[in-house]
Amino acid sequence: MITADDVRRVAMALPRTEEKIVRDRVTFRVGRIVYIGISPDETSMGFAFPKEERPALIAAEPEKFHMPRPSDERYNWVRVWLGAIDETEMRELVEDAWRMVVPKRLHSLPGRHATP
Repeated sequence: MITADDVRRVAMALPRTEEKIVRDRVTFRVGRIVYIGISPDETSMGFAFPKEERPALIAAEPEKFHMPRPSDERYNWVRVWLGAIDETEMRELVEDAWRMVVPKRLHSLPGRHATP
């Protein structure tokens, strides 16, 4: 299963990322914008994701993805069960979430192509 340490290793390698504890949750942010949040029991991870695409993602894989807490539904946010993803998928989710909150000039990562 993916752990908070696995997520931390990927997130902290991304430019401008800071780790903060907010209400017993480990969060990763750029400036004031949170792009990853890990539940206190480390079983699920919230991540930045386009709100308009959220229903389709959850419907396609309901055993993996789920709605955020009601207080977070207004944000571009969705949750994933950490036990349902592997290292590759976790890395993609974290990097895509990071891209949603950083300036476009930072979108290109070493070894990856910039998103169009």
